[in-house]
Amino acid sequence: MKTIEALEWRYATKKFNSSKKIDHEKINRIKEAFNLTPTSYGLQPIKLVVIKDDKTKKMLLPHSYNQNQVVEASHLLVLCIEDCIDDDFILQNFQLIKSIRNTPDEVLAPYKNFLVEHFRKMSNEDIKIWATNQAYLAMGNMLTTCAIEQIDACPMEGFVPDQYKTILGLDQLKLSPVLVMPIGFRAENDEFSSFRKVRRPIEDTVIELS
Repeated sequence: MKTIEALEWRYATKKFNSSKKIDHEKINRIKEAFNLTPTSYGLQPIKLVVIKDDKTKKMLLPHSYNQNQVVEASHLLVLCIEDCIDDDFILQNFQLIKSIRNTPDEVLAPYKNFLVEHFRKMSNEDIKIWATNQAYLAMGNMLTTCAIEQIDACPMEGFVPDQYKTILGLDQLKLSPVLVMPIGFRAENDEFSSFRKVRRPIEDTVIELS
């Protein structure tokens, strides 16, 4: 499917066919899309938890405001942010740049020093907001990828992060969940799948400056 056709096809799926599962190859493409998402400063302060175990999904259901997509979907994706974004986190990123691109230290130093100082001046809350914004970028990228792959998805903000954190053992990984996205295949009796997409005219949402 072409990209625009795929985006016309997608919708926030209300009912999944729990008997249909996403194959390993497509799950890998979604993971690649997550990992290839552009992030501010290229720091990637996000991680993705992929859940296919039905028992775990059932444990998370009451902490997802009983939204059945969580248990009906083939997989449940939980987007998380790093709890600690400090000097070491930033320096590790520059070590990665050096190892992949073989960039000399003297070239990396000015930008590295700028980022270290910049994040030292930010409050923990501001860093959390910044990192969460990167998770939204990743979710948008994965939603488009899912549409192209004809995989249904439902982006969710409605869940209890502290309960997810406990059940998934994210404390030990120093991660905090910020977004949830069940993915799978729409159920035939999901009446919302046939609804026309409601969007304002493009002339009302796009401003062209000549």
